[in-house]
Amino acid sequence: MKDYLSKLRKDYGRFSLFEEDVERDPVKQLEKWISEAANYGVTEPNAFVLSTSDRSGRVSGRILLLRNLDARGLIFYTNYESLKARQIEENSYGAATFFWADVERQVRVEGQIRRIPSVESLEYFKSRPRESQLGAWASPQSQVIPNRQWLEEQVEKYRRQFEHQEVPKPPHWGGYCLSPVLFEFWQGRPNRLHDRIQYILIMATGTWKIDRLAP
Repeated sequence: MKDYLSKLRKDYGRFSLFEEDVERDPVKQLEKWISEAANYGVTEPNAFVLSTSDRSGRVSGRILLLRNLDARGLIFYTNYESLKARQIEENSYGAATFFWADVERQVRVEGQIRRIPSVESLEYFKSRPRESQLGAWASPQSQVIPNRQWLEEQVEKYRRQFEHQEVPKPPHWGGYCLSPVLFEFWQGRPNRLHDRIQYILIMATGTWKIDRLAP
């Protein structure tokens, strides 16, 4: 395996990234790249790795789907009793990483993660497919369960319970916002001389400082 992995090579060169071409607002730049990834046929262009850690520094990562992106930051939804939620309670600083191989691009985002208002979580929950709503009730996310059958029985339990009515939002389910203080946009280039454009939030002015980083 070592020999196999060490010989894997792919030279990038589809696009370039220059300071004068990027948006002054990194949120708009991220919107642009997600849209372009979708136009190139990337599967789940809104998928990203969310990295969180507990108070001891133990880090966990998992892939989530971005459900909104606005001036506040990156919005996603989850179970408030999950591992990620427990880690956010202990250490609210986290990171999101997007990677779109088809367009040879990566984006890193860092910032504080906080719960969004419950009314916003409710609005999104109502827009979800009914089966996903039932799944939010049925799954004690990140907890050990006996087997697959137990999980399916839980789904059936809540399907009967909420028959002929709207599925209410579970109290343990809702949204978070990652409020960014750092963005890095990475564009693959030939010979590993990649383009890296970094945005750092200047807290005093609320503006973004844009720099090029060495690859």
